[in-house]
Amino acid sequence: MMTSSRHIPGVEFAGLIHPGLIGCLPDHKMLADWNKREQELIDTDPMRVPPLANAPLAATAHMGKLKGEARDRAAATGARTVPPREHGGNCDIKDLSRGSKVFFPVYVDGAGLSVGDLHFSQGDGEITFCGAIEMAGWVHMRVELIKGGMEKYGIKNPVFKPSPIVPNYNKYLIFEGISVDEAGKQHYLDVSIAYRQACLNAINYLTKFGYSPAQGYALLGSAPVQGHISGVVDIPNACATLWLPTEIFQFDINPNANGPTRFIDGSIDLPIAHDLKR
Repeated sequence: MMTSSRHIPGVEFAGLIHPGLIGCLPDHKMLADWNKREQELIDTDPMRVPPLANAPLAATAHMGKLKGEARDRAAATGARTVPPREHGGNCDIKDLSRGSKVFFPVYVDGAGLSVGDLHFSQGDGEITFCGAIEMAGWVHMRVELIKGGMEKYGIKNPVFKPSPIVPNYNKYLIFEGISVDEAGKQHYLDVSIAYRQACLNAINYLTKFGYSPAQGYALLGSAPVQGHISGVVDIPNACATLWLPTEIFQFDINPNANGPTRFIDGSIDLPIAHDLKR
């Protein structure tokens, strides 16, 4: 299936449906380790906005069918489900689509496998936080157990085989970013900053064709862009790259000697594409 939007004209791409969240339950020791290490991180800068992590908060915990004292006890230590951890979790891996295989470490009897947060499409990193195209749907899974698999294969985090059914995009424009932030401050091999800079470079580039920065930002969060860690050894800069498939655009966005042409008017609330045949 293909998707397009009046909010980002001149773009159409195929969906890559996947769950944003999938994983098994932690055991009590692992849960305690999560809470301890994340609280230690919070304590290094407790007043930071946004916070370095989110500690358990019983008042807002959703504990399913648990009631009374059991509910209160579990809510006091229940980890937030937003970040990915050893068990899997909210990893937002766009390539976990139809026909993929995932090998999860199992920490409790019965595994406690859960899945949800379905996306129609998403760019690597889901850089706009809720930037994926969210959707309702159902998931059909077949589950098998490899006894002693964690010891046999030496893993403590999930591994997976990607979907054999993927959008066939072969032409990309690749934007680089390094560990220097928007203010020009140098950071040491910071891949997060490098990837942010690659994304900002792509967004700035798209404005030259008429898109607003907000339109470019939304596009990178929802289209099937690829994110790569290209270098983490040459101090002080990590190099991250953002791969933007040029085939999703209905006009040519490649650089040339004549410079960019503004095909889009991104200055209005519901932008309208210019007639590309003129």
